[in-house]
Order: sequence, then C-alpha cells, then structure tokens
Amino acid sequence: MTIASHLHELRKKHEHLSTLVEKEQRSPGSDPLKIADLKKQKMRLKEEITRLADA
Repeated sequence: MTIASHLHELRKKHEHLSTLVEKEQRSPGSDPLKIADLKKQKMRLKEEITRLADA
C-alpha cells in the first residue's frame, strides 16, 4: 500500500467518524462518553494523517 492510498483510507475513516459524531450529537439521549471516544479516534486519525502528509 502506498502512502497516498493509506492517506486516502485514513481520510475516509476520518470523514466517517465526523459523520458519526454529528449523528450522535443530534440524537436525543446520546452518550457523552461515546461522543468523546469518537472524537478521540477522530483526533488520532487526524494526527496520523498530518504526520504522514508531512513526511
């Protein structure tokens, strides 16, 4: 797998997590811990994307 294809996959996962976070935040009775976990996952992906893009 090339770096470019890996970055593409990471960006797709990041976008999917963004969608999940928005959906959870709009949902009544959503779990704040679940939202926080999704945001942490999203942040880790963003950091990985940045690290690979700068390499």
